[in-house]
Amino acid sequence: MPRTDVTTKIGVGGRVVIPADLRREIGADIGDEVILRLAGGEIHILTRSQAIQKAQALVRKSIPKGRSLVKELLRERRKEAERE
Repeated sequence: MPRTDVTTKIGVGGRVVIPADLRREIGADIGDEVILRLAGGEIHILTRSQAIQKAQALVRKSIPKGRSLVKELLRERRKEAERE
């Protein structure tokens, strides 16, 4: 089971080291970009794919079942193309 609480220090330039086992757990590697999100006074670290998954889940909640935004977009694009 991965550790959930890790103590580290803020280094020169505000750098924080994320231990290898935690990086592996979130699927991040050295050199990868991560997103820092401030929420309720806490800093959350997300990979780009985690941020995309969260955004997709948020959008999914507002779209009624059976509705396809892709189909709607394609329909609109076709109408625009016909007008040109």
